[in-house]
Amino acid sequence: MSNQYPDNKLKLFTLNSNPKLAEQIAEVIGVSLGKCTVNRFSDGEIQINIEESIRGCDVFVVQSTSNPVNEHLMELLIMIDALKRASARKINVVMPYYGYARQDRKARSREPITSKLVANLLETAGASRVITLDLHAPQIQGFFDIPIDHLMAGGILADYFKKKNLEDVVIVSPDHGGVVRARKMADRLKAPIAIIDKRRPRPNVAEVMNIIGNIEGKTAIIIDDIIDTAGTITLAANALVEHGAKEVYACCSHPVLSGPAIERIQHSKIKELVVTNSIALKEEQLIDKINELSVAPLIAEAIIRVFEHKSVSVLF
Repeated sequence: MSNQYPDNKLKLFTLNSNPKLAEQIAEVIGVSLGKCTVNRFSDGEIQINIEESIRGCDVFVVQSTSNPVNEHLMELLIMIDALKRASARKINVVMPYYGYARQDRKARSREPITSKLVANLLETAGASRVITLDLHAPQIQGFFDIPIDHLMAGGILADYFKKKNLEDVVIVSPDHGGVVRARKMADRLKAPIAIIDKRRPRPNVAEVMNIIGNIEGKTAIIIDDIIDTAGTITLAANALVEHGAKEVYACCSHPVLSGPAIERIQHSKIKELVVTNSIALKEEQLIDKINELSVAPLIAEAIIRVFEHKSVSVLF
């Protein structure tokens, strides 16, 4: 591919978490992916070698800190260090999924705030900027002392449902914390919202209490930022149908889909689950019910704007 930035000052690299997304981003921007290798020593230590000059370049590294989170985070930190030592002008971390984002506060005594620790690690390693997508808690932006561009996938998800021309739509937040997200999508689709009153007795365990809002005879679209074990979303879908919803769709930005998630989704009342490719799905996760949308055009546009010193806020 011929580089549309002829002075070659924009460099895009990928590590191992989501090379397919990085290739799509490179294609949209019109650059080739930078050459680097990630190897493991026999004891598991990571070795990175950058195989082209990046001196004086604005480098963008695509890496979601998805499962295995610690492996991908360590790859990223080592890559940032390598770029810094190779005299990159700017090191921009493109992290579509920010791992550890759910550990953003002390909910109990003697708990760590791990998302703040991750921010410190990225800065200490030498990152100049972070571009991320749908942080679990927007206040994580305040954990950084470097610029952070917080992109939203809500527009991509809303556009998809708009094109489906569904009737009598209601947007459902699976808990109180997601009301702002649901409201934004409801505004885009000109639909009312409903809220599921849920309590979580312990991590990854959810219990539906009741439903606030009118969902009877309506097409419900549940929106969440992360679907992990899919307990919340499948319980919510089943409760909506029991309370009279006509059919249930679900969508999220980050399909973590760990443990029993796929089985739960397969056997749930969810008609279709729409996700983005912020996290690379494995073959066995690509079941018929799951539809994957690409965030590559959105991230590519953000990268171009950052590189050309243009406003990124128009993308929000």
